[in-house]
Amino acid sequence: MTLEQPAVVGWRKSSRSSQETNCVEVGRVGDGAAVRDTKNRAAGYFTATADQWAAFVAAIKSGRYDG
Repeated sequence: MTLEQPAVVGWRKSSRSSQETNCVEVGRVGDGAAVRDTKNRAAGYFTATADQWAAFVAAIKSGRYDG
């Protein structure tokens, strides 16, 4: 069984990535977000619901993933 990935619009790379090579791109899918590797776009992408994406962004902003 092959599952089709939903259409994604507005792919963009973070402005904080500048010229870095380890970047991801984010796009809109339905009411959520899609994320893919900038260097390997052919590998596909994963999606998150709006609630999942909001929780992830809030965790980043709070410093939860800071080393």
